[in-house]
Amino acid sequence: MDTGRQPLWQEEPAVRRRMADPVRTAAVRAVIIVALTLIQAMVAFLCTLAGSWFAFPAVLSTVASTVVATWAVLDVWVTRQVWVQRNGVQSQPSSTARELRRERRRARRQQRREARKGPSRIDRAAA
Repeated sequence: MDTGRQPLWQEEPAVRRRMADPVRTAAVRAVIIVALTLIQAMVAFLCTLAGSWFAFPAVLSTVASTVVATWAVLDVWVTRQVWVQRNGVQSQPSSTARELRRERRRARRQQRREARKGPSRIDRAAA
């Protein structure tokens, strides 16, 4: 049933590969913690400007939240490094060194084939 209209959106291939699940989980956690820390810092700042009694506890908790947020961001980095070390990286076959290795491999296979087909074989049907 073609109505002649163009689709609302067009699928395009992703430019970057999707992050691994553990890395994405750590990144979401870090973003939430950093966002809450920024909100908490703004509340502490506004309470300080207003001279509220809540300013001192808010500043103390903001300092603690900053430490936790730093830890969360480092956790993303460490989780990514661990995942790459355990699962490896799928590299693109674009390097020239890889192409040279591929050519050498083809040449070795060709030499092995020629060595197997060499004149040293005896025709058993004729013998």
